[in-house]
Amino acid sequence: MEWEAPALVLSAAPYGESSAIVHLLTEEHGLFHGLSRGGAARAGRALWQPGNLVRAVWRGRLPEQLGNLSGELVHGSAARVMSDPLALAMLASVCAVADGSLPEREPHPRIFHLLTRFFALISLDAEMAGWNGMAALLRWEACLLGDLGYGLDLSACAVTGATEGLAWVSPRTGRAVSDAGAGTWRPRLLRLPPLFLDEADPGTSTDWQDGLRLTGHFLARDAFGQHHRPLPAARLRLADMIGAMATPG
Repeated sequence: MEWEAPALVLSAAPYGESSAIVHLLTEEHGLFHGLSRGGAARAGRALWQPGNLVRAVWRGRLPEQLGNLSGELVHGSAARVMSDPLALAMLASVCAVADGSLPEREPHPRIFHLLTRFFALISLDAEMAGWNGMAALLRWEACLLGDLGYGLDLSACAVTGATEGLAWVSPRTGRAVSDAGAGTWRPRLLRLPPLFLDEADPGTSTDWQDGLRLTGHFLARDAFGQHHRPLPAARLRLADMIGAMATPG
């Protein structure tokens, strides 16, 4: 059995003296694991950096085997964001979230394409990486929830049916609530930043903080909680970083 395809590196862990177990995301094959011989050596470590786009080749005697991986670098996102703490934190977070939540060997082409565009955004435009990247990251997390069957319903207010003035989300149902419809339940609701409703809105640091709290609630409860896993440490570190940016002083 063999396949060759563009793939995004999500993680690589040393195995034995010089090999590595690599987790990749492809359009057609979904999340895939493989053994890269020499993957923990210098050249292998540079290739299998999380966030890199590679041309991967997987070979296995049987489909259910771990199989062997080889690859060539197409675009090195990891090296390009190494000097930008925020971009690096975003890259680490999305890789860890995708790696921990997606089912193995199940195609999710929309998630693959959005993640490819996200890596291009933060690695090719370093000056705007944080400003535009956080909004893209939050929209990607919302799409991930939808692909996994836990999508947010932001089409209309769950209380009044209005499509305007949506400002909150129910932490129980994931449905939007307008400011007028929130009533006495407002303190229990999650704030809905406008960037989720307007693709052109980059948001503010407060919007990013509230957005991470919103998607993080459903990621923790559903995408990870259903499998009895905590949110990845990289996702928590990003939330702490954005929280510090949003706090005056």
